[in-house]
Amino acid sequence: MEKIDLHDFRFSGSTLGQIPDLRNLDPADKAEMLMSGVDVEEHQRAGTYLQVDHGSVHCKSLQKGVEILDIKDALKKYDGLPGHFWTQVDKDKDEFTRAAAENLHGGYFVRTEKGAKITEPVQSCLFLKSDMVGQNVHNVVIVADDSELHIITGCSVAHGSKGAAHFGISEFFVGKNAKLTFTMIHNWADSTVVRPRTGGVVEEGGAFINNYVLLKPVKDLQSYPAIRLNGRGAVARFNSVIVAPKGSYVDSGSRIELNAPDTRGEIIARTIASGGTIVSRGFIGGNSVPAKGHLECKGLILGGGVIHAVPELLGTMDGVELSHEAAVGKIDQEEIEYLMARGLDEDEATSTIVRGFLNVDIMGLPKELHDVIEKTIAESQKDMF
Repeated sequence: MEKIDLHDFRFSGSTLGQIPDLRNLDPADKAEMLMSGVDVEEHQRAGTYLQVDHGSVHCKSLQKGVEILDIKDALKKYDGLPGHFWTQVDKDKDEFTRAAAENLHGGYFVRTEKGAKITEPVQSCLFLKSDMVGQNVHNVVIVADDSELHIITGCSVAHGSKGAAHFGISEFFVGKNAKLTFTMIHNWADSTVVRPRTGGVVEEGGAFINNYVLLKPVKDLQSYPAIRLNGRGAVARFNSVIVAPKGSYVDSGSRIELNAPDTRGEIIARTIASGGTIVSRGFIGGNSVPAKGHLECKGLILGGGVIHAVPELLGTMDGVELSHEAAVGKIDQEEIEYLMARGLDEDEATSTIVRGFLNVDIMGLPKELHDVIEKTIAESQKDMF
């Protein structure tokens, strides 16, 4: 992992005005955002938040029952968001959290009303447009009791970026019998450094589903979201699909704490090192009974690269049920030969196997977003082979 010098980046002086109509964005920027799942037409969206460099440029709700604000406006409206702001992530955790606390640029605040079923996803994008810009954001998501919400958040950089840094704090609060599906698509560049810091809590009967997709190069990324299941019957699932091309260093993982009876946690990671390095982490702690957790890390090495799988299970109570599977290797030659015997050449057979390995059907995504990811996988394969 590379040492990041904050002095290499500009943390002030890059703010645009409001953009009421996202269709007026630069065509190249729109293309990059699309690869992060962001629809500038806002078709079938419950709302949108867009930040470019150091400030929000577009923020609005399109469906009753969900409030979307810039985090600075939310802090003013709700007197500092007591009980939420900086409660799931320690602001003194490291130099990146301290930087975000001391010089906050923006971020989104999303809150549902009690019992609201938000049928269409809220979309957000944290975009880095200028060269050598550093971005500090803080996101807070509150899903009230008995409500449901899906957020699609895309993080991206402008085409041809010569370097940028993204430091993002995210805090999640899932109420009783509530459900949050959080789908994150990172579309960075080989000169971008990224340090998200994420924490959350799920109450009785609540569910937190996290989908993470990283298929494009990134210089250096470190991510380790932690979710605490504090109410009886709470559920958390992490699904991730990660590709690290040559020059990319990705240290990514998830942590689930089973702190109440009848809680369940699952972490599923699919990784491909096509020349880069991946550290694939996973942790499930069983601190109450009955509780069940399963962790699965599977990786392929194509054309060089390194995958270091670090699965961890910790049981602190008699009767917890925790399991894990971890496997790192290459494509089975017999599988390639099987497909070649049915008319595919070697490259086509390998591509078919890789696409199956990176299958995102388990995520239950909207079709349009699934199509975006499929397109991204297809483009990424060009770099693999």
